[in-house]
Amino acid sequence: QVQLVESGGGLVQPGGSLRLSCAASALTFSTYTMSWYRQAPGKERELVAAITSAGGSTDYLDSVKGRFTISRDNAKNTVYLQMNSLKPEDTAVYYCNAVRQLPGGQVLNYWGQGTQVTVSS
Repeated sequence: QVQLVESGGGLVQPGGSLRLSCAASALTFSTYTMSWYRQAPGKERELVAAITSAGGSTDYLDSVKGRFTISRDNAKNTVYLQMNSLKPEDTAVYYCNAVRQLPGGQVLNYWGQGTQVTVSS
């Protein structure tokens, strides 16, 4: 059974940093595009950052560019999100996502349970 387990969330003051981790199991991690999404209360879930299977390409939400960095370690089946210069508007539940399209067109899509990030003084 595929599992994505996030960790590293918590309470941090504005301007602070956090590093989220997502450990994957029971999937061929190196074949999946990995992403971080977030959902704030009363808002839709949004894509924060994504990284391709080999780590050669990344993409970011405009509001986090220059502050957040996504990376992956395929040997450890883990994806990270380094968050610097955090702002109160970054407060949300952060979710890890793994997606892969098979040759026949089927899409495999998995989610973690989420980790709370709260930015407040």
